[in-house]
Amino acid sequence: MATRTRRGWLSLYGVAFALMLAAGVALAASSLGTLRSIGLLWLSAVLSILAIALALVSVFLPRRS
Repeated sequence: MATRTRRGWLSLYGVAFALMLAAGVALAASSLGTLRSIGLLWLSAVLSILAIALALVSVFLPRRS
């Protein structure tokens, strides 16, 4: 029986989740400010992209045993 490589880094996935929460906060702050500045929207978009990328890396990167 072949041994399976362990996949996934829970810590990286946790950081990705925190980034997604931060993106939500930036989006909420932008909407509460009646979208006067596009900077918070850009920040939200960048944080979301980073969170998605980090979540994918955390799933596909094999863990060290």
